[in-house]
Amino acid sequence: MTTDFGIVVKRGKALRYGYTTGTCATAAAAAAAEMLLSGKRVDKVRVTLPAGEEIELETVHPEVMPDFARCGICKDAGDDPDVTHGMEIVAEVRFKSGGAAGTADVAITGGPGVGVVTARGLPCAVGEPAINPVPKKMILQHVEAVAARHGIEGDRGLIVEISALNGEEIAKKTFNGRLGIQGGISILGTTGIVEPMSEQALIDTIKVLIDKASHQHPEVALISPGNYGRDYCREVLKIDLETGVKCSNYIGETLDYLVYKGFKEILLVGHVGKLVKLAAGIMQTHSSMADGRMEILGVHSAMAGAPPSLVRQIMACGTTDEAVEVLDAAKLTEAVFDSVMERICFQLNYRTRGAMKVEVILFSAQDVVIGETDGAQALAGRLREDFGKTSRRLKEMGHME
Repeated sequence: MTTDFGIVVKRGKALRYGYTTGTCATAAAAAAAEMLLSGKRVDKVRVTLPAGEEIELETVHPEVMPDFARCGICKDAGDDPDVTHGMEIVAEVRFKSGGAAGTADVAITGGPGVGVVTARGLPCAVGEPAINPVPKKMILQHVEAVAARHGIEGDRGLIVEISALNGEEIAKKTFNGRLGIQGGISILGTTGIVEPMSEQALIDTIKVLIDKASHQHPEVALISPGNYGRDYCREVLKIDLETGVKCSNYIGETLDYLVYKGFKEILLVGHVGKLVKLAAGIMQTHSSMADGRMEILGVHSAMAGAPPSLVRQIMACGTTDEAVEVLDAAKLTEAVFDSVMERICFQLNYRTRGAMKVEVILFSAQDVVIGETDGAQALAGRLREDFGKTSRRLKEMGHME
């Protein structure tokens, strides 16, 4: 790799950039096209990224035959914890008939290990390989440039097949199943590079989930940070979060995009340990970014009349469930969480600028509701009914097919 995108420093350590599956697919396709048209092995290939940077990558397992050429690029995610790090993205390029004279008529297909889109609302149409628009454009531009340099004549177009070794297994560790992408990974990337320990990839995935949800229910959505909320929605509310949006710690980013997409009503469900932070306006709730849970509960306890000794006891708690037990013993839980919920509603309304109504359910250990907005249960009932109808309709469509 022969480019420098600068230094990313996190927690006092300089971290390495990596390259997206889209960049790897582009490099493999360009190298395979060059080998097919020149008849010579290619060990290194240059790729121009969307912003204009030029990089050089090494090929693996190059193979040149009379009617096709194939090679791979080993995905290097840098210091980003990417499940696709180290996997081989492969391109095979063949001749095809039917191209326009004097042009490089290039078709791109998906091979083994590349997923197939099965749900609406994604960047690729249903039935297409999960090769996103920017990588597809990069592949086309690079292969067409190789073909033009070699002067393809007559009707000798090219077919480019992108595959991913062990892609189907690796995809099980990604969001693809929930997104409606089956059978493999996605070929992704908008800049061509992977920022070390990037949060943007997860935020982009959340946005895709929202895009998908908007096709089925364009004005009403269910969101929850993680597994606790998913289990609560399924077991208590009887709503499957597969029809909602798992937003991880990025509640603020999720709300912003929901407003952008025009949603009008949101049900936010989560464990108190996560959502209590919203009362202080903390919209990125990962503990490494901000905590403040006990400070929030301590302040609202004092406002509810708790003596200093009780506030100090809350401040010494390690978990919010432990703090709730302290409040229960003092018979202050209801008063404290009425106050907390009022502040959560204020902060959510401030973040969304009043563009949509956000109902909230907070639960603690053993799925006990300790705070909820006035309309939360009614909205949960509507979502249960609406999502149920959608699920039945999709199943019927599947049977019809």
